[in-house]
Amino acid sequence: MSEGPDNLVLQILRRVDQNVDRLRDDMRDLKIRVSGIEENMVVVQRRLDRFDDRLERIERRFDLIDGPPGVRE
Repeated sequence: MSEGPDNLVLQILRRVDQNVDRLRDDMRDLKIRVSGIEENMVVVQRRLDRFDDRLERIERRFDLIDGPPGVRE
């Protein structure tokens, strides 16, 4: 008679354990994906910084802005 509730509890605990394992795998996958996104964002930011520098040089050549390099209005 005591086997029923124990088996039920064990079954529930096994399901919970399986769900935790799936969540752990999902979290690992998400961490990898977020790391990739962060790395790509760094690359994009560097390209935007270079673009900004190039645009500033062009503006100076055409006398569109005054002042020392790196100072924008």
